[in-house]
Amino acid sequence: MAEIDLQDSSHDRLTSGLSPWGLPGTRPSYQPLEENLKVDALVIGGGITGALMGQLLAERNLSVAIVDREEPGLGSTAASTAMLQWEIDRTLSELEQLYGFERAVGMYRRSAAAVAGLSKLIATHRIPCDFRPRQSLFLTSNQEGARDLLTEVALRRRAGLPSTYLEHCDLFTEFELDRDAGILSRGSAEADPLLLTWGLLDIARHHGARLVGASVERLHSEGGRVTAETDRSFVIEAKAAVLATGYALPGIEMPKLHRPTSSWALATLPQDPATLWRDQALIWEDSNPYLYMRTTPDGRIVAGGEDDDTIDPAARDSKLPQKIMAIREKMKRLWPKADTRVANAWCGTFGETADGLPLIGPVPSLPHVYGAYGYGGNGITFSYLAAQMIGAMIAGGYREWFDDFAMDRDVPGLKSFAAVERSGADALS
Repeated sequence: MAEIDLQDSSHDRLTSGLSPWGLPGTRPSYQPLEENLKVDALVIGGGITGALMGQLLAERNLSVAIVDREEPGLGSTAASTAMLQWEIDRTLSELEQLYGFERAVGMYRRSAAAVAGLSKLIATHRIPCDFRPRQSLFLTSNQEGARDLLTEVALRRRAGLPSTYLEHCDLFTEFELDRDAGILSRGSAEADPLLLTWGLLDIARHHGARLVGASVERLHSEGGRVTAETDRSFVIEAKAAVLATGYALPGIEMPKLHRPTSSWALATLPQDPATLWRDQALIWEDSNPYLYMRTTPDGRIVAGGEDDDTIDPAARDSKLPQKIMAIREKMKRLWPKADTRVANAWCGTFGETADGLPLIGPVPSLPHVYGAYGYGGNGITFSYLAAQMIGAMIAGGYREWFDDFAMDRDVPGLKSFAAVERSGADALS
């Protein structure tokens, strides 16, 4: 019998502060576990990843239980800034150096397809989540970075990805941004992550999924079934289980590709519409630490970044004032028209992988248990991809490219997280 212990999985104080999401939505309510359950699929985690997973499986007429020990969406999802981008944290140039051109292009195309698929899902079900299609604008502030972006665009054109290179004069004339170069790309979007999560949970429940308020403390896999022991003295038996616990790390040995970090973000007061940048594109600046910005339907600027390797919640929280100040200063330098007065400020546990890709697929040594971890800046995009992939696996399907995102995948030449970072830097030098 294979098993994992989830009692010590880190969930306490995933986030601090208050994000602007979820108003005026109504969160679904979980029901207490009052009896043993038998289902086709058990989804552990009721954030955006678990909601996408549960909605897909329930719509395929599987019996589903979505279990969470917290309120729906109020863990990692509440701290998301929901920039639904297909551009991966690692550039196509970097991924080509690690995996070769064809595999790297496949990774990017599947990320783009995930954004398109999520957009279609939201439109089909008319989920009220402030969803808006957006262009994305990737910026660099030095000549070396400008040369790198020119190489990147050439690779994207070869791959058929929708991107345009903008020189300094183009950026200044068209967007009033004083940066050396940028890449403008179509096909991204933005949303309210909590409203999206709650909408998906409602759809899952409408199709028969049970939303269960309980804590899964131990998983056993034996005899073709998975048994979850809970804190309610009842068990849930399933043909398959999915770990969708976000940044609450489960009781498994995480791959060497992964490392936990912390991130900080703010939302301003509503801006004068005339002072916002053109098309309200999603902006990502390749600075160190990086900066990203988006807007909300009521005209606020959401900005964040300043990630570092802090993992202790108390230490992370103590940095909130200085990190918010740094984000405000960088935002003002990039967009001087911004009113940087802060309405909301928050921080949270974050996570990333060395190659910028998610961890999706069977959990090693634990049959019929799958991991769905969309780490990095593409969290929600990868959550949708995880639902599609694991849904196919549960149905008995397999595609060779699934291995590109496997939890135990190998990165050529990887010895440590830092080794991949160095290889990416060498590729662009």
